[in-house]
Amino acid sequence: MKSVQPDIQTIDAMGQTPGRLASRIVTVLMGKNRAGYEPHIDSSNHVQVINASKMRITGRKIEQKNYYHHTTRGSGLRVTSLKSLWMKDPSDVLRRAVSRMLPKNKLRTERMKRLVVKN
Repeated sequence: MKSVQPDIQTIDAMGQTPGRLASRIVTVLMGKNRAGYEPHIDSSNHVQVINASKMRITGRKIEQKNYYHHTTRGSGLRVTSLKSLWMKDPSDVLRRAVSRMLPKNKLRTERMKRLVVKN
């Protein structure tokens, strides 16, 4: 098994949109920014994001965007608006964007543990 040296990268979120920032973060977490990228090997890169509360939400997304979660029970659809989520914790908006951009496989939870978001 290959041994990969971990890399720590700090990203400033001031003035950036969550989606574009999340795609940069996912590239680093997956290790696609390295020459020896292999999809089945975890790159063990760490990402630290600062100033998450100063991200820029464009358009009318703050009023219109909703996050959906189903509890698998009858009438269990839960809807959370971006505005209420932003008021509670702006870093959670970025965490959700990154989590949903990562591949849905066994490496996803380990990669999300290496993401640190600070307001």
